[in-house]
Amino acid sequence: MSWDRPFAQPVPLPEGPPAQTLRDAADYVRKLPQPERDCQEWRLAVQMLIDAAEDRGPMLFARMGIVRALEAYVVKTLNPERQGPSPGQDNLKCDRDASI
Repeated sequence: MSWDRPFAQPVPLPEGPPAQTLRDAADYVRKLPQPERDCQEWRLAVQMLIDAAEDRGPMLFARMGIVRALEAYVVKTLNPERQGPSPGQDNLKCDRDASI
């Protein structure tokens, strides 16, 4: 297991330096509030990070999982009263009952 595997391109994070490695991304996720980490997007991203660290999944998927979760977080932050998805967008509502 290697959490020091580097991403092909760093993942820009909202706070601090970009994530260069799986460890950097995992450290960022660990610092999120528990309700945020419980969202489906972050749970999927964490699973992709673990798979990449254990050499069971590609680094690209780990990067995509983090980027997708960050995008969902930004949309929710900018539109907290958002009722549903806009045309052409996924539903970004946190689903705590979803299993990974």
